[in-house]
Amino acid sequence: MDTDREAGGRAMLADLLDASHLMPLDAVADKASEFARAAGFTDVLIYVADVTRYQLHLLAGKDGAPPGSDTDIRIEGTAAGRAYQYGRSMSAVPHEAAQTEWWLPLVDGTERLGALRVRSAYDDDRAREDADRLAALLALLIVAKRTSSDTLARLTRTEPMTIAAEMAWNLMPPSTYADGRVVISAALEPAYRISGDVYEYALDGPLVHLTLFDAMGHDTAAGLCGALALGACRNSRRQGAGLVAKGEAVEAALVDQYEHRRYVTGILATLDTRTGVLSWINRGHHPPILIRGSRWSSHLQCPPGHPMGTELGLPTTVCREQLQAGDRIVLYTDGITDAHRPGESEFGVERFTDFLIRRHADQLPVPETLRRLIQAVMDYHDGDLQDDATVFMCEWLGPSVDDTAPAAALTGLSLTEQPPARPPDGRGRSEV
Repeated sequence: MDTDREAGGRAMLADLLDASHLMPLDAVADKASEFARAAGFTDVLIYVADVTRYQLHLLAGKDGAPPGSDTDIRIEGTAAGRAYQYGRSMSAVPHEAAQTEWWLPLVDGTERLGALRVRSAYDDDRAREDADRLAALLALLIVAKRTSSDTLARLTRTEPMTIAAEMAWNLMPPSTYADGRVVISAALEPAYRISGDVYEYALDGPLVHLTLFDAMGHDTAAGLCGALALGACRNSRRQGAGLVAKGEAVEAALVDQYEHRRYVTGILATLDTRTGVLSWINRGHHPPILIRGSRWSSHLQCPPGHPMGTELGLPTTVCREQLQAGDRIVLYTDGITDAHRPGESEFGVERFTDFLIRRHADQLPVPETLRRLIQAVMDYHDGDLQDDATVFMCEWLGPSVDDTAPAAALTGLSLTEQPPARPPDGRGRSEV
């Protein structure tokens, strides 16, 4: 019997993988349900998170939503939402007493895509293992096919996007990345109307490149300016340019296109994961924030150069900071700290950093911390931001890329033992 169950689980995965090569995303739900029967799963439903990460939406098959199934599920306060938030399976009350029901996170690496509901005739380790593997394979299929699927794009939106937002979301990398060395995550609002804010991360051997730009203005022109800046930075980096040269390449592209009528502020940084040394330049932007443990934060100071595109002639200084394992580097734009209700104070840097420290102490995953931060900023502004609000965080876990366990990103726990926090004293910092 156990041998039959094991064979059924293998057949489920093998058949779904074989069919996936010529399968459009629209067919994934039906095919997953069909092949999952071999492993004893009587019901399989795929839900994907919307752009703002408020709700999960059903990726239905050709016959639509099954009777009695929810097409939309709130992330807050639901079993499906908890599976999504914390990256672990959750048991749920089954539809029928003879069945077992689980919610599992749909995760590609550590990028949270949504949640999977499965109902099984079995309730044992074999069934759970098959469900976990099914969720992993479905996440890979969704990621592989999403760039060519308007079905998925429409499903993950609850309102129309501006042209600038359409460009930005398709230009930037996925909002979450992790390996044994780093966890990286970003969040942006207003998600459907972002214009000049863009971020990027890139891996180059032991180096992790981090970039955040804030383009002048809040319109389509700002979106074009941000896209040009990110393209110029990416192009120069892939030709071997260092931090200063990347900033100069961005400035040259902006001046050539806009003749000093448009500018971009930003932070360009590189983390050497072998040593934990962070190098960065500041081009007229807010300084990075360092969060260490759950006790203190520090604004990393570096003489700022002029905004890119202005050619004001200020020198560009490369600054460095020695990180400890478990440190989190936070980059942000002014829409985060300047948000406020009419007649009230701004959200502010102090409230911003206090929120991050408290969530770090709660050992929340980095992506979940940022999701909750963005919701807090939106609530503070009554849901109507007048400026792009972007936060971009990188946690250095340690030098080893071999430890590929997803614990740090999905549970918030570092893969290496975090040393005791100490107050900032400036040691280990130098400017060149």
